[in-house]
Amino acid sequence: MSDTLAGILQITLLVAVLAAVHRPFGDYMAHVYSSSKHLRGERWMYRLIGVNPDSEQPWGIYLRSILAFSLFSVLGLYGLLRLQEHLPYNLGFEAMPADQAFNTAASFTTNTNWQSYSGEAALGHLAQMVGLTVQNFVSAAVGMAVAIAVVRGFVRSRSGEIGNFWVDLVRGVVRILLPVAIIGTIVLVASGTIQNLADPHTVRTLSGGAQTITGGPVASQEAIKELGTNGGGFYNANSAHPFENPNAFTNLFEIFLLLVIPFSLPRTFGRMVGSARQGYAILAAMSAIWFTAVCLMWWTEAHGHGIAPQLAGGAMEGKEQRFGIAGSALFAASTTMTSTGAVDSFHSSFTGFGGGIALLGMMLGEITPGGVGSGLYGILVMAILAVFVAGLMVGRTPEYLGKKISSGEMKLVAMYILVVPATILTLTGIAIALPGERASILNADSPHGFSEVLYAFTSGANNNGSAFAGLSANTEFYNVWIGIAMLVGRFVTMTLVLALAGRLAAQGAVPETAGTLKTHRPLFVGTLVGVILIVAGLTFFPALALGPIADGLA
Repeated sequence: MSDTLAGILQITLLVAVLAAVHRPFGDYMAHVYSSSKHLRGERWMYRLIGVNPDSEQPWGIYLRSILAFSLFSVLGLYGLLRLQEHLPYNLGFEAMPADQAFNTAASFTTNTNWQSYSGEAALGHLAQMVGLTVQNFVSAAVGMAVAIAVVRGFVRSRSGEIGNFWVDLVRGVVRILLPVAIIGTIVLVASGTIQNLADPHTVRTLSGGAQTITGGPVASQEAIKELGTNGGGFYNANSAHPFENPNAFTNLFEIFLLLVIPFSLPRTFGRMVGSARQGYAILAAMSAIWFTAVCLMWWTEAHGHGIAPQLAGGAMEGKEQRFGIAGSALFAASTTMTSTGAVDSFHSSFTGFGGGIALLGMMLGEITPGGVGSGLYGILVMAILAVFVAGLMVGRTPEYLGKKISSGEMKLVAMYILVVPATILTLTGIAIALPGERASILNADSPHGFSEVLYAFTSGANNNGSAFAGLSANTEFYNVWIGIAMLVGRFVTMTLVLALAGRLAAQGAVPETAGTLKTHRPLFVGTLVGVILIVAGLTFFPALALGPIADGLA
C-alpha cells in the first residue's frame, strides 16, 4: 500500500511539474530558435568556425553541416579514447581498445550513449569531461536543431531554406541546454550527488576486504545526461548507483529532466506553426502512450509471478530498495520512451512483459515523447502518415498544416519508418545465427536470451542506449555492429527527415477548406496513436512474440 501511494504521488507530482513548465519553457525555446538577434558570445563562436549567422541553408547544405560536424565529433572522441593513457587526469587507465573506442565514439555522437565498458573502471576524468560530457551537450543540440528545421519546413512557403545549422546548434547549447544543466547540477549536488576531481579512494568493506571507489565530476555529467536524453552513466550501475542517484528525490528529479524538453517541444512546435492547438494534439498523443506504458510497467512489476515476488510485494529483483517498484517502473518506462538509456534498475531482471514494454517503447521509434528533438521530428513523420491514411479513407488528397502530402513525401516517410526496423531485425537475426556470438548471450536458447540480443540492437538503432545487460556485448562483433546500427539509426533517418523538410518548405501553402482534416481534434489524436501502435505492432510483433511475450507466458 505504501509503495502504491508513493507511486501515485510521484506520477501526480511529475505530471503537475511538467504541465507547469510546458508553456513557459516551450515558448522560450520557440523564441530562442526564432529570434534574429545573436548574443555577443555566440557571434564570437560564429567567427571562430567561419560562418555567417544571418545566412540560411537549403536542406542539403544543412545536412552536410550536420554530417561534417558529427564526423569531426566521432574522430575527435575516438582519438581521445585511444590516447587516454597519455593525457592528464587519466587515473592510470589505459587506452580503450579500437573496436570499443569506435563503439563509444559512435554512441555518444549519436546521442545513444550505449556503453560496453564500466565507466569507473575504464575512463579518467579528462575523457569523461572533455569527451563524453561535451558530446552529451552537442549531440542533444543536433537533435533539437533537426526538429526545428523540420518545423520550419511546415512554416515556410516556396523557400528552399530551413535555417542555419550552426546557429541552431550554438543556440541549443548556449541558451537552452547549458543554463538548465547548470541549475540541474546545483540541485543534484545539493541533494547528495558527488562532484569532485578526487583520486580513487580505497575503503574497507564490512567483510574486511578492500574496495576502490572512484569519484569524479558526476553531478555535472548526470544533469546533461538526463536533460539531453543521453543516458551514459559515470558508473557501470548508471542511475542505480548512489553517487549518481542517491535518493528518491533525485530519482524523480532525473525523470523530470529527461522528460522536460521532449514534452515541452510540442508547445514550441505549436508556437512556430502559429497554432497552439496543433502542439497540444501532438502532446496528447505522446502523453497517452507514455502514461499507458508507465501504468502497464508498474502493474506488471507489482504482480510478478512466483513465490519470491509475492513475498516481496512485487518483482524486486534488480531494483533498488530506495526507489521501489513504482519509482523503478516510472524511470524504466520514461527512459525507454525518450531515447535516454539511463537506468535505475536492472532491465534484464524485469518480468517478461515488463521487459517487453521497455522494448516496445523503443520500437515505437522513440517518439512518445522521444529524445530531445528526435522525438518531435519522429512523431511529425507519423502525423504525416496518419494524415495520409485518413486521406485514403475518405478519398481526398492528404494535407497537413497547409502542405499537400504527395507521393514524394510518402516515399521519404516510408523509408524513414522502415530503415530502423530493417536494421534491428537483420542484425538480430545475424547475431542469433552466428555460433561464435551465441556464447555472449546469457541463456542463449531461451526467449529471454533472444530478448537480450533484440534489446541490444533495438537500443542501438533507436539511439536509446539502455541494455538488458545479460548480453556480454563487449566483443568485436557487437562493438562494431551496434556502432554501425547507431550511425544508421541517427544519420540515415536525419537525412530522410531533412529531405522531407526541404520538400515541404519548397511548397506553397494550401488554403484550408471544409474538407480539410482537422489535425488538432481528438479524432486525429486517436488516429495518430492508432497508426503509431499499428505500425510498430505489425513490424515487431513476430520478434516480440519470440522474446518477451514468450518469456512472460512461460
